[in-house]
Amino acid sequence: MARTDRDTEFTEFVASRAGWLRSVAYLLCGDWHWADDLVQECITKLYTHWGRASRAENLDGYARRVLVNTFLAERRSGWGRWVARLRGEPGPELDHPVEPTDLDAALDLRQALAALPPRQRATVVLRYYCDLSVEQTAEALDCSAGNVKSQTSRGLGALRRQLDDSLAVLPEGSAG
Repeated sequence: MARTDRDTEFTEFVASRAGWLRSVAYLLCGDWHWADDLVQECITKLYTHWGRASRAENLDGYARRVLVNTFLAERRSGWGRWVARLRGEPGPELDHPVEPTDLDAALDLRQALAALPPRQRATVVLRYYCDLSVEQTAEALDCSAGNVKSQTSRGLGALRRQLDDSLAVLPEGSAG
């Protein structure tokens, strides 16, 4: 394949998937600026290995795996402990936002999701936002299906506890 064809194919893929990758990155890290950094690093890695990536049976899955692995590697590195990220800054809206029926509940869920450990967060995002099966999630995270099940169970349990706690502090009559 000629380099111009390769670059055109890569550019078309990135243009069509950048918003989706950014949404997944945001759910993983909880910060729009960090999500942009993760997507940029993912795109760079994809470009570097585009010959292999473009031959993948499921290119979206390949890109998602690169993104999740980039997030998890950054969380494991010493760099993540030294870089202070500002929280609470408003970020740009998603390309195709869905209006939540309860904005407070959506914010509570995002906050609870951000409090999960990285592997649990990645598992919950892949299973319930990306709608992957247990086997697909295991493949994306390079772990066993049993590990996915236990991480998902622990993650959902922690989300339930955190969300129950946030509802318990509401004044009487405001939860409904």
